[in-house]
Amino acid sequence: MRHFGHIAPEVRQRLFHREPCAFTADASPRLLAAALGATLYSPATRPRLADDILKQAGRGVISMVLCLEDSIDDAEVVGAEENLVRQFADLAERDGAEPPLLFIRVRAPEQIADLAARLGPGIRLLSGFVLPKFTEERGVAFLESLAAAEAATGRRLFAMPVLESAELLHLESRSETLAGIARTVDKYRERVLALRLGVTDFCSAYGLRRPPHMTAYDVHIVASVIADVVNHLGRADGTGFTVTGPVWEYFRAQERMFKPQLRRSPFLEGRAEELRQALIEHDIDGLLREIELDRANGLLGKTCIHPSHVLPVHALSVVSHEEFSDAEDILRPDRDGGGVMRSAYTNKMNEVKPHRAWAERTLQRAEVFGVAREDIGFVELLTAGLSG
Repeated sequence: MRHFGHIAPEVRQRLFHREPCAFTADASPRLLAAALGATLYSPATRPRLADDILKQAGRGVISMVLCLEDSIDDAEVVGAEENLVRQFADLAERDGAEPPLLFIRVRAPEQIADLAARLGPGIRLLSGFVLPKFTEERGVAFLESLAAAEAATGRRLFAMPVLESAELLHLESRSETLAGIARTVDKYRERVLALRLGVTDFCSAYGLRRPPHMTAYDVHIVASVIADVVNHLGRADGTGFTVTGPVWEYFRAQERMFKPQLRRSPFLEGRAEELRQALIEHDIDGLLREIELDRANGLLGKTCIHPSHVLPVHALSVVSHEEFSDAEDILRPDRDGGGVMRSAYTNKMNEVKPHRAWAERTLQRAEVFGVAREDIGFVELLTAGLSG
């Protein structure tokens, strides 16, 4: 699989200075964590889930979570588990099927070992489990169950804890809760692929819901938690983890709305501003701003609940030619001693030591999302992705 692999090779060549790399589910944790991108959630109850998974893979989805938790009714859990077993068996029998990275969001630790055993040969298609409402007290049991399932099946399985508990939100317990989470994920570091933020649960604790023109960073009580999580768990000194961005709750059938623009101009041909205005008018301006703020605040990837959010997340994750130029300049071997220089674009200062960690993260993102050509921007990437 690869990001933007669903579009024609000749179009990718027109878009990218360096194309996104190809990888498999057996790639290194470092690469997989960076490559998660827009992780699309789907209820595990969907009757044609196997078809849905392959359809989304064909549209550029790289990672999916099949949810047994908040997205389904309590009374549906048993049936949803049975459906997952059937759907994984269906996928495993399809020759040549290439699903995205698949994770199951469970409710309780015992579900992990039980489902891993029941999946049978289909376990080879599973990359891991999403662990809800993660704290030190609840998390150890989840991670021990994951380790047992890994040993029993011989399959490498990752955990993605979701940080969404009230203890993490409340100021009087936040510091202690963060310290406990840090101890737990550090102990099981080799199994923790990424940490996910459950901002909907944070808002719920105070009866809040952000409107579509506001980002999570405009809700100060939520923004303060994100900052503390990154401060404690997202450091660039080798102790941190990949922390993914919060879910965006609003959607419309954007692909259908953009079809008139695409029919007239499959590769824009001067209509970039027209499509840019269409994006703003159709209520995803808030989403675009939040994706940019995610990255500015140290987050990578994003939880998504609608397929129309995937391409904007991926298009804004591509490294610009200017970013790539700066990062390569900063990391040149002959500049290990430090120093400062004017950027190749002659519009900023690149200071080697302070900007090194940023440059390393930028090249990591460039590896999986690619580097755009000098004259290619977000709108061109989005348009090509929708046309693909």
